[in-house]
Amino acid sequence: MDMTPSWMNPELESFRDAVRRFVASEVALHGERWRHQQHVDRELWTKAGEMGLLAADIPEEYGGSGGDFAHMAIVFEELGYAGDMAFGLHVHAIVAHYLLNQGSEEQKQRYLPKLASGEMIAAIAMSEPGAGSDLKGIRTTAVKGDDGYRVNGSKTFISNGYLADLVLVVAKTDPAGGAKGISLMLVETRDNPGYRVGRILEKVGQKGQDTCELFFDDAHVAFDGILGGGEGRGFMQLMTELPYERTIIGVAGVAAIERALRLTVEHTKERRAFGQALIEMQNTRFVLAEIKTEATVARIFIDRCIEDMLAGRMDTVRASMAKYWISDLQCKVVDQCVQLFGGYGYMLEYPIAQMYVDARVQRIYGGANEIMKEIIARSL
Repeated sequence: MDMTPSWMNPELESFRDAVRRFVASEVALHGERWRHQQHVDRELWTKAGEMGLLAADIPEEYGGSGGDFAHMAIVFEELGYAGDMAFGLHVHAIVAHYLLNQGSEEQKQRYLPKLASGEMIAAIAMSEPGAGSDLKGIRTTAVKGDDGYRVNGSKTFISNGYLADLVLVVAKTDPAGGAKGISLMLVETRDNPGYRVGRILEKVGQKGQDTCELFFDDAHVAFDGILGGGEGRGFMQLMTELPYERTIIGVAGVAAIERALRLTVEHTKERRAFGQALIEMQNTRFVLAEIKTEATVARIFIDRCIEDMLAGRMDTVRASMAKYWISDLQCKVVDQCVQLFGGYGYMLEYPIAQMYVDARVQRIYGGANEIMKEIIARSL
């Protein structure tokens, strides 16, 4: 059965080959070292910028590569096929899209070329110690003063937090305004004395990804540092852009499922027990048959989601379905694969074990899956 999606073409196949070579030489070889140092090398960002990977779907007029979502999907698939969960490109790309779709022309011209080249690394700061998926519960404030805004508060679980030069901060410009009081602040971190990075957090998995606490103590933001230029637009901007993030999570999840299946088929063909290869045993064959079926269904679904993104018809409900269902399936499949590896599946030197600890947070970030179900339920 030909599983080539309709969104692929020869140009994209050539792009995939180039991305695969880059990931093999510049990403896959360094995973263990990055896990020990808890962040990737800054040099990776500039190299990826030179390759045109950081802003593959940003227009050339803003320093991007002029591609579309299919190009970014290929980048995230190839990172997933290599088992990388350290390179925080997903967050960087999300911030670039907030700027492209919601920013003023001056903000686009100022920041997008630097994000495309890797000169600036981006993060988005939503979660707080007391507010996660419920963004209306945030307490970080941005108060207008004589020289701009002063941001006060703290954020946690911030991917790219250690290296970030630009942080898109969800803050309240009107604490009494509810959802209408939320704004997205563009905080430049260099030479900003009110900005401080806390410790790199010790996570269960994804240890090579720098995830930090951030602290704002009168951190300065210029008057023109509100995304889009006007107060109170933040909540609607978040709702508009979240489908991009959730579709990316789905793309990465399907790539992980496909990789887990491949690794497990290879292992069960080589590993023998009771005089025969594991794959010759009925239980192994049936489990792998189920996984292959589920992987195929997930692939067809995510390819449709990619098509919808390209056509501009991807909505919040469909993106929530992709994020929730695929991340749930990813965790289930990887767990089944660990079981088929036996004791080896629990050893971190085996990629399937690393995939096991890296997968769990997929069901949490980007909006917890319970929130995804609530969004879907509202459409009934």
